[in-house]
Amino acid sequence: MRRSSPCDKERAFKEKMRPILMKGHERPLTFLRYNRDGDMLFSCAKDHTPTLWYADNGERHGTFRGHNGAVWCCDVSRDSLRLITGSADQSAKLWDVKTGQQLFSFKFGSPARSVDFALGDKLAVITTDPFMERTSAIHVKRIAEDPEDQVSESVLVLESPNGRKRINRAVWGPLNQTIVSGGEDAVLRIWDAETGKLLKESDSEVGHKNTITSLTKSADDSHFITGSLDKTAKACLWDMRTLTLLKTYVSGVPVNAVSMSPLLDHVVLGGGQDASAVTTTDHRAGKFEAKFYDKILQEEIGGVKGHFGPINALAFNPDGKSFSSGGEDGYVRLHHFDSDYFNIRI
Repeated sequence: MRRSSPCDKERAFKEKMRPILMKGHERPLTFLRYNRDGDMLFSCAKDHTPTLWYADNGERHGTFRGHNGAVWCCDVSRDSLRLITGSADQSAKLWDVKTGQQLFSFKFGSPARSVDFALGDKLAVITTDPFMERTSAIHVKRIAEDPEDQVSESVLVLESPNGRKRINRAVWGPLNQTIVSGGEDAVLRIWDAETGKLLKESDSEVGHKNTITSLTKSADDSHFITGSLDKTAKACLWDMRTLTLLKTYVSGVPVNAVSMSPLLDHVVLGGGQDASAVTTTDHRAGKFEAKFYDKILQEEIGGVKGHFGPINALAFNPDGKSFSSGGEDGYVRLHHFDSDYFNIRI
């Protein structure tokens, strides 16, 4: 195997990216999600208005208007017909992707932080923040085929053992049998999706030591990667069933977003110092770049600069040929990989 020098690898990243700058949000980005086919990209931001873009050229297709607070998260059904969003306005909303029309609104007494459709799109998991006397919780909702039949009642509500700490992310495990969650208490948990029983917690000795900010599953649901404010993104290959920690990627700065390539053994991390902690306008000073690592060897293989503030969101296109990043600067940057990227060797 040919060993390429760090300069070769950096050059492959710097010269072989064609970023498309997408300006449609007035506030910082919070989340990015591609549809299953990889032709649509959904973005969420603190400006109340989730936005749909064409994933090939970055052209804005439309917006979803109806939230009255920051939108923290979204997910799109496998057939790309429904969108679900979670917001600080204490609601999670279902939308018709084609028309942008709001189909239903789940109302809570606290902000909705995370949303995730189950396999088959008949269920959704929604997390809510601690607020006033309410503790953080995970809600399982049944999603009706006909919006007219949609009801707001939860099928299951899971109360967090550390209720005053926010749950930042909850996703479905393999075959919808479990739910995996992580948040401010730095503990990953696996729950039984039918009974609500807590099945497993991550070992505090090997796990994160600070808030878990992000959690992204692999394409086959066998493992997932988490990012944390403890300056490591630990876990590409936390095993989805056993919570065994398999890999650790050290970034040197707090990690706000993580994603995994569905095509190559690459993971990408994004974050950077908080804007208030940066004393200079030079974007290099805050380390606002998307860093790529070899998933197996855990070595950094390159970085993509460009954002003028921390990176809050990252997503790989399902075809593995492009990725997008969303920043505190309000921009979405869409990067198509050139052929040299696919030939990088460590």
